[in-house]
Amino acid sequence: MDLVFCQFQDLHKMSYRPGTHILATLETASNELLQDHQAFRQKINELIITYDLQKLGEVYHKFEPGGFTAVICLSESHISIHTWPEHQLINLDIYLSNYQRNNDGTVAGIYHSLQQYFQAGVQAHQTLSR
Repeated sequence: MDLVFCQFQDLHKMSYRPGTHILATLETASNELLQDHQAFRQKINELIITYDLQKLGEVYHKFEPGGFTAVICLSESHISIHTWPEHQLINLDIYLSNYQRNNDGTVAGIYHSLQQYFQAGVQAHQTLSR
């Protein structure tokens, strides 16, 4: 019992550095990229490999007549997106915790890569330290 308690105390002493959470609304004239999730799925999978993240699961849904939503669950946390082709808008939610490594640069890198992918300008952007 004492050994288990000591191990718990050691875990409790580990410093936890909060992660970065970006919430953004982007706007783009590249309407074809907002219609269907297939190209986005390929792009996000490339980014997951590039940044050495661990995907736990994913859900994609295509809306009629167009647009999609997706949530990608990661061991580090999540990435979600919702597109509105009729308004040329994208909502992004990217959060990665820093529990096992510092992912602050990774969050920024994914955000900028997706902004470039959609050829999008920023309508609204918040960066939260959690």
